[in-house]
Amino acid sequence: MNETDLTHLRRCIELAAEAAAAGDQPYGSVLVSGEGVVVAERRNTVVTTGDVTAHPELALASWASRNLDPAERAAATMYTSGEHCTMCAAAHVKAGIGRLVYVLSAPMIAQVEGHGGPTVDIRVHDVVDAADVAVEVEGPCPELAADATALFGTC
Repeated sequence: MNETDLTHLRRCIELAAEAAAAGDQPYGSVLVSGEGVVVAERRNTVVTTGDVTAHPELALASWASRNLDPAERAAATMYTSGEHCTMCAAAHVKAGIGRLVYVLSAPMIAQVEGHGGPTVDIRVHDVVDAADVAVEVEGPCPELAADATALFGTC
């Protein structure tokens, strides 16, 4: 990961902090174009909306599919504070977003939340590999892990 990646991941953590402050789970995501421009960002709203699918990654994959053409999606990067769950990983693959960069891995999140389950057992790499698509995946990010992990105690 380079400094540009770290900058976008720090913004994801800021969005995750906003989510936690609002009473939601601490997740935030940013979608960046191939030219390096932030085109959309979202934070988790599962608790406050009561919508169990209100994950920021799912919202950004949906936004990308409506607002970017296939080539733009393939050149884009989604940054997120936590590794995709299986639902979000499938949406990311289906939308054709070319790159994913995350701070916390699913096992790291499970450890801090004190549970396991499908989020840990089916990882983003499994979904990407099963779909046989070209998605570059990078994470976790040790430099920012403590900042992201600390948010789980605030919600």
